Amino acid sequence: MNTKAVLALILCCASWGITFPIIKAVMIELREQSPNGSSLFFASWIQMARFLLAGVIMFFLTIHLKRPTALEIRQGLIIGFWGGIGMWLQADALAYTEASTSAFLTQCYCIFLPLWVAFRDRRLPGKTTIIPVTLVLVGGAILAGITADEFTLGRGELLTILSALFFTVQMLVIENPKYTKNRGRSVSLIMFVGISIIFLPITFFAAPSLASVIIMGSSSSIIILITIVATVCTVGSFWLMNAWQRHVTATEAGIIYTSEPVFAACYVLFLPSILASLMGHSYANETLTSKLIIGGALIITANFVVVYSRKKSKI
Repeated sequence: MNTKAVLALILCCASWGITFPIIKAVMIELREQSPNGSSLFFASWIQMARFLLAGVIMFFLTIHLKRPTALEIRQGLIIGFWGGIGMWLQADALAYTEASTSAFLTQCYCIFLPLWVAFRDRRLPGKTTIIPVTLVLVGGAILAGITADEFTLGRGELLTILSALFFTVQMLVIENPKYTKNRGRSVSLIMFVGISIIFLPITFFAAPSLASVIIMGSSSSIIILITIVATVCTVGSFWLMNAWQRHVTATEAGIIYTSEPVFAACYVLFLPSILASLMGHSYANETLTSKLIIGGALIITANFVVVYSRKKSKI
């Protein structure tokens, strides 16, 4: 492992963070176009369009390379399945719980990963794992504004926790040593194609009508926003993830990925008004709060603990 891997994964999170305000803007536009559409249809359509376009882009970026190997195809399909279903469950959960609560519960993979590693290796997690995981959970709870007396475990919360389990498996597959020699671009291509195939039937099943699937992509603002998500937040991010996550442990990667909601919380301070001007619909900026400052600081500190502990282990 080297510092470049940590920085690459943090860059992934910075890119993924943009997804939150953009997808929310797309959801606003889709509701305007199809008032009778369900949240499941909108979420499925967005993921299908996002990963289908990302697959086309990645195809042209890999066309000069040798064909994907059997191991690359296998890894791409596996992480595509687990990651794709995880994103679908997470999207469906948002119809039944607050986005902040979902963001916090998604970080449950910070618990699942060290628990699995401890079970696999038959040893308890060390302080370099326990400390950052604790910081992340406390910071995430503050960031989401969750308190014990307000928290309930309903359908949305259970679906989000289930999605975190799927993301956990995805990270463990990327970490698997037998895939070390796989090329990040080839794996990403297979992953994108696999996810788009998963969401294709779900989209048509959830659609109010067959025509609505095509109509959703007729808005110029939606085309622009989906293109940004497909290129920056999908091709760029997952390429980096599939290439660099193998250089850190799955537990450390899970902690690093928790910086995503911090970036998202920063973006929503200014991006919504820019997106609103593009769409022509109301989408207000959020405000800087003490929760953002304190919660974000704890999560960032957790990431510094990971980087410091790895540097110290190399001394």
